[in-house]
Amino acid sequence: MGMGNEAFVPSLATVRQYAEQIRANVARVIIGKLDVIDLLLVALLSDGHVLLEDVPGMGKTVLAKALARSLGATFQRVQGTPDLLPTDIIGVSYYDQKQNEFVFRNGPLFAQILLVDEINRTTPRTQSALLEAMAERQVTVERESKQLPRPFLVLATQNPVELEGTFPLPEAQLDRFLLRVQMGYPEEQEEQEILHRFKLNEPLDTLQPVVSADEFVALQRAIRGVQWQPEVERYLLAIVRATRQHDAIQLGVSPRGTLALYRACEAYAAIQGRDFVQPDDIKYLAPFVLGHRILTTNRNRMRGRRSQEIIMEIVQAIEVPVETIASPPATR
Repeated sequence: MGMGNEAFVPSLATVRQYAEQIRANVARVIIGKLDVIDLLLVALLSDGHVLLEDVPGMGKTVLAKALARSLGATFQRVQGTPDLLPTDIIGVSYYDQKQNEFVFRNGPLFAQILLVDEINRTTPRTQSALLEAMAERQVTVERESKQLPRPFLVLATQNPVELEGTFPLPEAQLDRFLLRVQMGYPEEQEEQEILHRFKLNEPLDTLQPVVSADEFVALQRAIRGVQWQPEVERYLLAIVRATRQHDAIQLGVSPRGTLALYRACEAYAAIQGRDFVQPDDIKYLAPFVLGHRILTTNRNRMRGRRSQEIIMEIVQAIEVPVETIASPPATR
């Protein structure tokens, strides 16, 4: 581990090194799914949040816990239900008779990694309290602002199949998530390995942190050093702008979505150990970052999958800059 002090100024090579260690650590518990682990690292490095859309039992909770363990980060889990109140997530003020004053008891929101299971079972009021905190990185209690910890990652899950008794997240709220990801079923040999891996012990208990939370915050700053070439930037803009003119899209990607993709590409390049963004980074991330930021014209039931497909079609249709994309010349 690095030096747990202020002097820790990581290079982009260090970002890759730590990313590899975290990936390997989480992979001791989660079989396969390296792409999903990488996407979570992208969200963490970009200081964003993730919506995991999948049926129950895919290992989302284990994944979130393994990530928290790897960062030595605090972890909380909240189960979404219709009677969950904002105070159940944020915390509550109570009168302490000994101290003769009101004291605030932190809710699960004050964890560095918060898993909110079935966010679409909570009422719009609770959803908006949570999403506001995610965006603002702080909550206001009794007119006093309380900062949330760093790093701060909300992993919210929703079951895309079950729509009974749920409150679907409004489009404006979906926009708060950097990425929307599906884990999907494991391959056959992966599933067999899951049986063997968990037969004798609980590998989660043996996970050790590979980086401290403070060091991770320094890694978040380091990815800002990733460079863009003008033609790669134009390629990203062309994809985003195409969503605003597409026949199947009622509402295209907002500038917030453009910035989200920009940030995510920097983080993805950094965990690959590069100091520049390639068109392939944009191609790969676009469906995860932009899929939930468009409103399709036919609001079909599985609209999540459909909108990711539309983004893929747009990406395929736009010409990739052909010049050799290499590390930009040093600007010193």
